[in-house]
Amino acid sequence: MEIYKHLAVKDPDDLIFGHSPRPLTLPNGLVIGGGLVYPELNFTLPPMSISAETMPEIREQYRQIIESACARAVDLYVPGLVVEFELLPEMTRTPEWGAEITAILRDCLDRFAQRDGLKSALRVTPNDIREFERPPRMRSGGLWDDMIRSFELCAQAGADLLSIESTGGKEIHDDAILYADLPTVAYALGVLGARDMTFLWDMIVRVGLKNGAIPAGDTACGFANTAMVLAEIRHIPRVWAALIRVMSVARSLVAFERGAVGPGKDCAYEGPYIKAITGYPIAMEGAEAAVAHSSPIGNIAKATADLWSNESVQNVRLLGGAAPTVSLEQLAYAARLMNTATEAGPHTALMLRNLFVASDTTYDPQAYVLRPDVVIDLSREIIAEETAYGRVRRAALATAQCLRKAHHDGLCPLSPQEVNWLDRLSKQADTLPEAEEALIEQMKDQIDPEKIRQDQYGLT
Repeated sequence: MEIYKHLAVKDPDDLIFGHSPRPLTLPNGLVIGGGLVYPELNFTLPPMSISAETMPEIREQYRQIIESACARAVDLYVPGLVVEFELLPEMTRTPEWGAEITAILRDCLDRFAQRDGLKSALRVTPNDIREFERPPRMRSGGLWDDMIRSFELCAQAGADLLSIESTGGKEIHDDAILYADLPTVAYALGVLGARDMTFLWDMIVRVGLKNGAIPAGDTACGFANTAMVLAEIRHIPRVWAALIRVMSVARSLVAFERGAVGPGKDCAYEGPYIKAITGYPIAMEGAEAAVAHSSPIGNIAKATADLWSNESVQNVRLLGGAAPTVSLEQLAYAARLMNTATEAGPHTALMLRNLFVASDTTYDPQAYVLRPDVVIDLSREIIAEETAYGRVRRAALATAQCLRKAHHDGLCPLSPQEVNWLDRLSKQADTLPEAEEALIEQMKDQIDPEKIRQDQYGLT
């Protein structure tokens, strides 16, 4: 287990796209974080039922998607390609189905590598199906067994990278977002989520080592991205979503402490913090992810990306062709621009990175907390603590102070309503106890036992 007490990236100018202190080299020679940004294409099915009867059609859809995308990647002279297969819940609950699709994708990638020299990697992300039982059983039961089996079979079928969008603690986090309940968010992320990540990622690392797959990384998508989407439709304050984003770092960091080595997951917008702390490469998404969801961080997300992703796109027809192929082209051109800037020299690359940053940061606090200098400063605060809860607490306090100063200095102006919310949330952060045990005791009478099995997190 690795405990991070020092930053891997100390200078904000070194936190830049395509470069990681600890690049990942795959057996085929593809180096992620070694100087180039590669597109990471993510795709899914159009609306349809998933069953044994429809599996022949589903297999054919995935064959068509990957064949077309790889052919376009060759036509565009893409220097490397990462493909992510996010299993739908039914494909995880029947692990053999997910493994079948993994094998189809693996076969196509291998053929294009042999015929056209296309270097590639396949990330496979089983679904966290544990949440389909209420309250969720996080460490045992049939859904847990199916999920483990899914990781194993997909790794054996040819996955290079293993990831997940895990949901431990989400049972109480969703309501806490809507009620602006900062102590419960801190409990969900720093106590429940961190404990679940430890248990879950010990399993994923074991499966990866046993089957020759790389444990890549997790994401706080179900937490921080839920807040981002709610802020985008004005159901919660934007400063609240920004606070949750930085508070989620400690939870995602657990995967790397347990053995993950990147690249981090695309929808983990906390990725720049992970890169600054661990030095491992990350995937990011932004403008080209509008096919899946809107966000206020379309350009700044490119500033630190080693893989540039589209989040996910359905296999539907557009005027330009199949939507996944169109997305691949958009990603390829975005990555090409970043790589061209890198080839022109450090000054040009840094100029482009700074333009990505400047184009977003004044418009939204969620963008501001992704500024490289802010990421470095807040990352240093986070790792000053040794426990996940301590890091979540420190993140809340430091981020609130950071946003208040940014507003005062005119770097990220906030509306009067947002300022009021920042004051209210700051007062809640100030009340967080320093000791994790004190928060656990405080939350005992507030947690609805109908929503959560605390014993599944090692708590009584």
